[in-house]
Amino acid sequence: MYAFNFDESTYSRLTSFNAEYWDNHYLATPQHIQYESNGDMLDGWVLLPQDYDAKKQYPAILDIHGGPKTIYNGVVYHEMQAWANLGYIVFFTNPHGGDVYGNEFADIRGKYGTIDYADIMTFTDLVLDRYAIDRARVGVTGGSYGGFMTNWIVSHTDRFAVQQRNAKISNWISFYGTSDIGVYFGPDQTGGSPFENLEAAWEQSPLKHAHAIKTPLLFIHSEEDYRCPIEQAMQLFTAVKQNGVETRFVWIRGENHDLSRSGRPQSRLKRLQEITTWMNTYL
Repeated sequence: MYAFNFDESTYSRLTSFNAEYWDNHYLATPQHIQYESNGDMLDGWVLLPQDYDAKKQYPAILDIHGGPKTIYNGVVYHEMQAWANLGYIVFFTNPHGGDVYGNEFADIRGKYGTIDYADIMTFTDLVLDRYAIDRARVGVTGGSYGGFMTNWIVSHTDRFAVQQRNAKISNWISFYGTSDIGVYFGPDQTGGSPFENLEAAWEQSPLKHAHAIKTPLLFIHSEEDYRCPIEQAMQLFTAVKQNGVETRFVWIRGENHDLSRSGRPQSRLKRLQEITTWMNTYL
């Protein structure tokens, strides 16, 4: 904990509860990257493993935020730091649809999986070109909107060796009227209710493109997730399972949409262990 003096623009440290922990653990400093995509300047960050050596080849994990109207920045994200400590290069960005850059930038209604997908692929290309990454060992993960986007990504490219997603949407049609976010969210985001514009809702659903998925998938979903109901995960899991794709479903009881943030410690630990084991297996 720090105290900030607004008059002098200075701060002083008040506590050091974790000093002993950090004496034995590595804290990666985010490397900030700006790049152009779809006519705008975007921000991204990269975490490098300890003693990074550009002559080596490292596995990497792309992490996609939820929302979509949220952001990433250069603060400490525990799970990303955990992966960096295990030797992964971790990278993350703010694609179109996110916050801070203005309402026009954030408005991807009716365009899910288009400019946002292009932004993420542009950033991925940049990171792969700039850092010592083994292109055959790159994974992608995300939750909520990030879970939607990971599903979209692996149904539109095979460049990722493994995928993990949690708390996501796979079918905008069955999502209609079943989420605690309210009945208007789906139609607003896709360009109309299933009754008004069925094709738009289906075209923007990862489930429609499930036949193209070949990437090993890990599903983690909370039983009491009423924001993105668990049936959303079950549908895509069933589809890829029937298609012979390597997959695993982790059903978390007693947790909701906020599992990764406010879930019980044992549940959050279970989630991170499952993700890390899955990544280690395929990367």
